[in-house]
Amino acid sequence: MNQPKQRRAPLITFEGIDGSGKTTQIRLMSSWLEQRNFRYRIIREPGGTPISEKIRDLLLDKENKGMDAVCEMFLFSAARAQVTTEIILPALADGIVVICDRYYDSTTAYQGYGRGLDVENLRRVHAMATYNTRPDCTFFLDISIDDAFTRKIHANEKSDRMESAPVAFFQRVRTGYLELARKEPERWTILDASRPPHEIAAIVTAKTEDLLRAYHHDLSEH
Repeated sequence: MNQPKQRRAPLITFEGIDGSGKTTQIRLMSSWLEQRNFRYRIIREPGGTPISEKIRDLLLDKENKGMDAVCEMFLFSAARAQVTTEIILPALADGIVVICDRYYDSTTAYQGYGRGLDVENLRRVHAMATYNTRPDCTFFLDISIDDAFTRKIHANEKSDRMESAPVAFFQRVRTGYLELARKEPERWTILDASRPPHEIAAIVTAKTEDLLRAYHHDLSEH
């Protein structure tokens, strides 16, 4: 196995069910970073590399409705392994802030809590697929399932295979996210996604500013 470059810059992840507002907050964060001349890279999961995008097509295609939960989990993890080694770790090593629209916590929430796969087994898979890469900060945009669905209807968005699951599935996913946040409060920040976007962004940027300040302090000591 190739050894990735040593990690340096912060890895920031956004989590939440579709319709929670992740895309909006990532866009606002990117503008904030640009204004302060920080180099950054945005990654969406699954995807981010040619191989990962092909896996994404398999995962989201409604024609693949018979996909087994274990198969689904390994496909997500395979796409993650490729983008981690090809894009994320080299960027972090070069001092580039990486912002991920989903990372391994999505698999724990969706395939673990949602599909019922063993969470402890998933942690071992995550360690392999990410080369033990752990986000420095995870923002969870929490929203009720009804509100998330209403947003998607108003946006006239078509549902892919994952988004076509029943409401009970997404309830389990949301519960899973909240449980993950409870277990790692130092990493997770729970955001009320029903609040106005600019209010949420203010919390996100304040947390990010603290993170970047600590990162630069660490660099100055080496």
